[in-house]
Amino acid sequence: MNLFLALIIISTYTMVISKRISALINGFMFQSFFLFLLTLFIAAGTNSGELYFVAALILLLKVSLIPYFLSWIVKKLKIEENAGLFINPLLSLIAALSLSYLAYMFATGLMGMYNKPAMISFTISLSVILIGLFIMVFRMKAITQVLGLLVIENGLFLAAVALCGNMPFFVEIAIFFDIFVCVIILGIFVYKINTLFTHIDVGKLTKLKG
Repeated sequence: MNLFLALIIISTYTMVISKRISALINGFMFQSFFLFLLTLFIAAGTNSGELYFVAALILLLKVSLIPYFLSWIVKKLKIEENAGLFINPLLSLIAALSLSYLAYMFATGLMGMYNKPAMISFTISLSVILIGLFIMVFRMKAITQVLGLLVIENGLFLAAVALCGNMPFFVEIAIFFDIFVCVIILGIFVYKINTLFTHIDVGKLTKLKG
C-alpha cells in the first residue's frame, strides 16, 4: 500500500513541475492510475465488490475518458502547450514539498505516531489536496485549473479510501457522476472562452471590463 501512496505523491510532484499542458494531463492520468491500483489493492484485501466497481470507474473515467477528453480539447482548440506558470518549476517543487511538510506536521499533531499507516495515508491525501489547490492558484490557463480541481478530488477520494476503507456506495457513484459532468461543463466553458477571446489565459481575463 505504501508503494502506491509513494507513486501517487511522486506523480503529483511531477504535475507541479510540468511546463506543458500535455505533461500535466499525463501526470493526472498516472496519478489516477496509481489511485486505481491502490483501490484495487484495498478491494482485494477487504473482498469488497463495491470497491472493485469503484476501481473500475476510476479506470474508465479518470484514467481513460477524462484525460482523453482534455487532450481532445487541447488539440481541438489548438491551445498553446505552455501551462502558464506563475512561478518556475523549481520554486513550484519547493512549495509542493513545503506543503507536504505542513501536511505531515498537521497529520502527526492530529493523529500522533501510534497509527503510523493511517498517519502516512492522511499526510499524502492532504498533500495531494493542497498541491491541487496550488496548481489551481499558480497556473494561468483555464484548463490547468480544471486539472487542479481534479487533483483535489483525487486527494479527497484517497483520504476516504485509505483512511475509512470505503464510503457509502451511492455517494461514490454520485461523486464520480458529478466529476464527469463537471469536466464536460468546464470543457465547454473553456471552449467558449477560447472562441470569444481567442485564448484561455485567465490572467488576461482579469483585464476585461463590462
